[in-house]
Amino acid sequence: MSAALPRTIKTGRSVCPHDCPSACALEVEMLDDTTIGRIRGAKGNSYTLGVICEKVARYAERIHHPDRLLHPLQRVGPKGSGAFARISWSEALDLTAAAFLKAERDHGAESVWPFYFAGTMGLVMRDGIERLRNAKGYSGMHATYCTPLSWAGYYAGVGRISGVDPREMQKSDLVVVWGGNPVNTQVNVMTHIGIARKTRGAKLACVDVYDTGTMKQADIKLLIRPGTDGALACAVMHVLFRDGYADRLYLRQYTDCPDEFERHLSDKSPEWAAQICDIPASDIEAFAALIGATPRTFFRIGYGFTRSRNGAANMHAVISIPAVTGAWRHEGGGALHTNSGMYNWDKTLIEGTDADVPPGRMLDQSRIGAVLLGDPQDLQGGPPVTAMLVQNTNPASVAPDQNRVKQGLARDDLFLCVHEQFMTETARYADVVLPATMFLEHDDVYQSAGHQHILFGRQLLPPPGECRSNHEVIAELARRVGAVHRGFAMAPRDIIDETLKASQRPGLAQFDAENWLDVQPDFATAHNLAGFGHPDGKFHFKADWRQAAAHLRTRQLGPWQQLPMFPDHCRLLEEATADYPFRLTTSPARTFLNSTFNQTASSMKREGRPTLLVHPDDLARLGLVSGDKVKVGSPRGVVTLHCRSHDGQRRGVLIAESIWRNDAHEDGCGINTLTGADQSAPAGGGSFHDNRVWLKKA
Repeated sequence: MSAALPRTIKTGRSVCPHDCPSACALEVEMLDDTTIGRIRGAKGNSYTLGVICEKVARYAERIHHPDRLLHPLQRVGPKGSGAFARISWSEALDLTAAAFLKAERDHGAESVWPFYFAGTMGLVMRDGIERLRNAKGYSGMHATYCTPLSWAGYYAGVGRISGVDPREMQKSDLVVVWGGNPVNTQVNVMTHIGIARKTRGAKLACVDVYDTGTMKQADIKLLIRPGTDGALACAVMHVLFRDGYADRLYLRQYTDCPDEFERHLSDKSPEWAAQICDIPASDIEAFAALIGATPRTFFRIGYGFTRSRNGAANMHAVISIPAVTGAWRHEGGGALHTNSGMYNWDKTLIEGTDADVPPGRMLDQSRIGAVLLGDPQDLQGGPPVTAMLVQNTNPASVAPDQNRVKQGLARDDLFLCVHEQFMTETARYADVVLPATMFLEHDDVYQSAGHQHILFGRQLLPPPGECRSNHEVIAELARRVGAVHRGFAMAPRDIIDETLKASQRPGLAQFDAENWLDVQPDFATAHNLAGFGHPDGKFHFKADWRQAAAHLRTRQLGPWQQLPMFPDHCRLLEEATADYPFRLTTSPARTFLNSTFNQTASSMKREGRPTLLVHPDDLARLGLVSGDKVKVGSPRGVVTLHCRSHDGQRRGVLIAESIWRNDAHEDGCGINTLTGADQSAPAGGGSFHDNRVWLKKA
């Protein structure tokens, strides 16, 4: 008998679609026409460099998961009970369209709220829901979960939302990772830092509120209290001016008011900041001296530290440091938070912004609980929300103030259609559940936030069961509710092709052949040597918070008039009190991504169980031992989980990594039961890492 010939495994090309700045270029093992094996990073992409995170490497576990939704469902039990019966696609879409039309007749178009976020970052599948909104005049939303706090602070200084080529980290002598944990959230950052350390002997500095996987690899570690980054940044700049490290020629040419700013910093000494940050003044002195003596210092600035009520002010303070040193002048110097603002997309077709319909009101995404419970200020004097379509997000798990969100979703007079891949917490409240495709089952185009590529993600697999893409669902609903726009009749590939060309990019044929396009601006533009983004071409130490909110296309939200004009320690925090003596941060886990991947067995095994990291001195004071079941309470509610002793944080600081499924907690209350939804300044934003809580044994 002859030996069997080895099976040839084909390789498909795609892009990771998830809410991560890396947008990794992927190579996918195609075991057959319907099955994938391992996923690898594309070695030919100069940013991905063949490296991806462990959760996406195991994506076969998710895409072929036995619990995937495969058929449309209709609720047959109480809301939240999870009792559903299978129905046809026609029945599901007819029920949804009828509910939308009834809401429009009874209360006006603004009573319908299409609600979405970043479950996919593909432009067609994520943003196409906006075309339905614009074509009908439904309520829109300010997308405030993730970026408004950081972007407002960054824009206040830089005047645009872009930065240095991240590949320049390879040319750096010092990389400062501030307020992010790329070991968990952007593994490729560590790849480029590793090259600099190996080839140049570069140093890695890390600023964070606990000893993360990234900080464990750092040469310089600054472990501060939550919400005190602005104080640390000001003390660093105080030293830079005091000790002659400030680049005064650069400051005169490229910044708005350096002399006034230096006077403002005169009392922001390391001793002043040490009291606020709870670290030794000598550590601040040494950190500042290292930055000052290292022209090629690259600030890789994360999102985590901005998810506090003072997050915008903290970002503005941190991004001011490379302007003081003139680090922007050097290859391997300057800063990158995100490159999201550099692509200049024309989304007219994708979002239907040319629809001749009066626009609906804009509701605050993070205030979904208050909106659904009829808060008149949140509803802006308009009608109640009585019908919703939810795509690409799971607000019953990931939105702040979870108890109020669940109360709102449980309203009997709210019709809820959820288009999803799994029976999430939000889907359990739905009247109609529709099965959704995953990224390898449809075509889409992606941009990166953390690098400078536009990438094409092609369909490699047929949808399983009766799954349909976001675009298909939007087009079918549009036809049933009378929404008119030519985009509804187009195929995704045609929308992608036209959008690329309208945005002055090569058409889809080139992307289909080459997989991605590097659109990195020239050195002078990326380093702001041709001028910063403000009309005067200067970096602004003096913040115009009204203009920062306007750049994010929102009105001023939250106590924006209390934000400091110059970088400072902004006290807009949920400070600890006698009744709530701890500060809680809800930080990203390594193998979950928000509520994505918390269904997969390998990720759950890796993370263990819902756990609270507590300083050993705090455990001893409360009579607790590592492993105890504990309850944590905030003014919003109570969560049950287990504690673990962890000395890598300041006393009085608690860390809860990851968003576990709500039902992984014995009382069904997930970690966002504790987080607040009060609006942050100047443009809203989720303050997920700024919570005062109590802690006791369960």
